[in-house]
Amino acid sequence: MAEHTSSSITIEAAPAEVMGVIADFARYPDWTGEVKEAEILSKDEQGRAEQVRLLLDAGAIKDDHTLAYNWISDHEVSWSLVKSQMLRTLDGSYRLVPLAGGAHTEVTYQLTVDVKIPMLGMIKRKAEKVIIDRALDGLKKRVESGPAAPADGAAKSL
Repeated sequence: MAEHTSSSITIEAAPAEVMGVIADFARYPDWTGEVKEAEILSKDEQGRAEQVRLLLDAGAIKDDHTLAYNWISDHEVSWSLVKSQMLRTLDGSYRLVPLAGGAHTEVTYQLTVDVKIPMLGMIKRKAEKVIIDRALDGLKKRVESGPAAPADGAAKSL
């Protein structure tokens, strides 16, 4: 069984606001750093992204991959890898827990990554930790900066 890495952060916003940013794939290039392009390939009956193509540039790792999203509840979303050039596995989730009467949210990000090239487990977990920490820090800054203007078409949607 593959090992996973997880980390948590507290964001000064309600869970719905945090999930709104997580679900806004068009804005990922603005706050994630590594995601250069996002394209929603399909949506579910509620209009949420089901499959998303992401163009990733994380220095040594450049990849064009597609993820399938599962919107478990208003407070949890998970994803799994559909296809990739460099990755064998990319499974993850965001779980949101309301705090302080709903004014704050604890966000836990869990990630399992497996690359097609051989890599020591210790190095892989370190890379997972860096990805998670950057994503959580970017998410916190993006949510706490307030509402964003409408996307300018940087991401495409069907």
